[in-house]
Amino acid sequence: MFAEADAGARELVTSALTLLEAMVVPYRAGDRSLADRFEQLLTGSRGIRVIDLSRDQLRDAAQLRAASGVKTPDALQLAAAIGSGCSAFVTNYRRIPKKIAGTRVLQLTDYA
Repeated sequence: MFAEADAGARELVTSALTLLEAMVVPYRAGDRSLADRFEQLLTGSRGIRVIDLSRDQLRDAAQLRAASGVKTPDALQLAAAIGSGCSAFVTNYRRIPKKIAGTRVLQLTDYA
């Protein structure tokens, strides 16, 4: 997927929450340079689009949580994907149900 995105053949979409999650460990270790590199990788790489979360997506995430019981971070990522028109949501978390209205959930463990 990443090679296809880098070649311009596919667009990968993630929410700004990914940026937060990617920078926690470097910040905890006091490594601002690594945090900056993670940010540059996510925001400056060809074929990767980071979606800011809107109030509408927060509402959508709340509805997803209510309907499916997914955790808040997962609901936010799903709402961003669905709201951006993604055809599939790729995850490695088994806690996300395979059937979510509005998108197809692909769990990496099913393909490994």
